[in-house]
Amino acid sequence: MIELKEGMTILFQGDSITDAGRFDDPRGYGCGFVAFLWAYVNAFYPQLKLNFINKGISGELSEDMLKRWDTDVIEQKPDVLVFMAGVNDMWRRYDGADKITTAEQFEDNMRACIEKTKKAGVDKIILLEPYLTINTPEVKVWLEEDLCFKQEVVKKLAKEYECEFVPLQKIFDEACELREPAIWTNEGVHPIWPGCGLIGKSVLKVFGL
Repeated sequence: MIELKEGMTILFQGDSITDAGRFDDPRGYGCGFVAFLWAYVNAFYPQLKLNFINKGISGELSEDMLKRWDTDVIEQKPDVLVFMAGVNDMWRRYDGADKITTAEQFEDNMRACIEKTKKAGVDKIILLEPYLTINTPEVKVWLEEDLCFKQEVVKKLAKEYECEFVPLQKIFDEACELREPAIWTNEGVHPIWPGCGLIGKSVLKVFGL
């Protein structure tokens, strides 16, 4: 668990799931799980006066995030990093780009990001597992042929570097047993509000809220 203290800066890094339209939001939070967390914490724990920074960029792979890590993460001097990558590393294999990011390459990128963060003195890191809601046979193939290996990388690195790990695949699988996948995500990836709530609630648990 990560104890939140007054005035902490929480930085969110990732792809479109994190970005969620932040460039169109005057506050810079977007309309995804980051916005959910910002609203919840400010509604029920306003005395914490937390500083939220969303640096997610839609469409990015782990290698893209690594290239801007110093500027978008280290120079922001966060107290807590919430980091999610892997879906686009999988997706570019199937979207016509024919770009395969192996599990080994993904691990190298993720490891470099984590080590840069640790070296900068940021030891409060939350790794969110990349996930898919299984709504078609095609999506099931994406998970079993590719993403599952990247999920194992994230789990492995969380343990190795003593990061908090949020098992989003299990969380979404269990949610899909209660309601159909379309309630949680648009097309298996991008969460709509109930899905954002699932992710947000999972992060709140890490904070003990």
